Amino acid sequence: MYGILRIAYKLLVNDRGKFGALLLGITFAVFLMIQMTSIFAGVLNRSSANVINIGAKIWVMDPAVQTVANSIPMPDYVLDEVRSIPGVKYAVPLYSGAALAKLKDGTFQAVSVMGLDDSSLFGRPTMLEGNIQDIYAENGFIVINDAEFSKLENPKLGTRFEINDHEGVIVGIAQVASSGLFGVPRLYTTYNRARQYLPNARFTISYILVEPKTEKDVMTIESYVKKMGYLALTKDEFMSKISEFYTYKTGLGTSMLMMTAISFIVGLSISGQTFYTFIIENLEKFGALKAMGARGSELVFMILFQATFTALTGFGLGIGLCAAMILLVRQQIADYAAIVTFGNIGLAFVMVLIIAGLSGYVGVRKVLKIEPFDIFRG
Repeated sequence: MYGILRIAYKLLVNDRGKFGALLLGITFAVFLMIQMTSIFAGVLNRSSANVINIGAKIWVMDPAVQTVANSIPMPDYVLDEVRSIPGVKYAVPLYSGAALAKLKDGTFQAVSVMGLDDSSLFGRPTMLEGNIQDIYAENGFIVINDAEFSKLENPKLGTRFEINDHEGVIVGIAQVASSGLFGVPRLYTTYNRARQYLPNARFTISYILVEPKTEKDVMTIESYVKKMGYLALTKDEFMSKISEFYTYKTGLGTSMLMMTAISFIVGLSISGQTFYTFIIENLEKFGALKAMGARGSELVFMILFQATFTALTGFGLGIGLCAAMILLVRQQIADYAAIVTFGNIGLAFVMVLIIAGLSGYVGVRKVLKIEPFDIFRG
């Protein structure tokens, strides 16, 4: 068997032009598939940034909420009712809203404001500079140092700005686990200050963050909240809800699916046609091997080895090319959202195996039909 595989390898790489064309087709297809699905995965991850950063186990919200960025305020009594539910260890309010900040040079910049519970500061970011307790100071805000930090003119401790005709002071610089999706700088302050500084409707609680006593209490809490006419979701359930919204209720999911399918078809057509040409040009060699006693199963194994070797080599090159491109782009665009996940790689791997299988099938059918007599007669 080793000798058969060695012959198959030499037949494959001997014609560098055909081998290069095969690799190029599969590499390009894998690159496009990984790139498209990586952008999609990055967008979905960024869309749940606030859920990831806050880290609450259960989120209580209005049933009509589709994404964390579009909250629907709830009345204050809902917080009291949630706190009285059996199995709730504690529950705190969260303010989530948008505002327009006036910087010291007179320009305006849209910002996202998170108002944390005054007593616990649950969901607070990790401090880089300053003290988290300074958030209680007059006009205190904490700014997140991420890709959007420069849009606020790279503020330092003590930097002043205006927000809705109120003065704000940067008392801390922090970081969070995930950057946002829409390229808007983020500020953290206390819940009451956010409610006072920003224009609001009659209700001001965007979400209620709940910590259950035990994991078994999660279903009980969700059931009680449902009876109240509201929705309680775990962190993972809320992230899934957000992902489903962007996947099925916007054009994003359809666009990415079409691009991935087109990439697969391109790779399949290029590799299939090139591999078929390769088989035709080497048909007499396979016939000679069959005349020398090579069994049909051994010839099939040779072709499958050639197709699989080419597909896996192109698969590795495609992933490497995509990773290099993402790294290069991130050096130029800090908030570039694409991420390579195991799911992306797994999907591309399955598609590459399908390409290898179909390309090999085309070659197997042709080789099994040849007869040594026809080869030598020609």
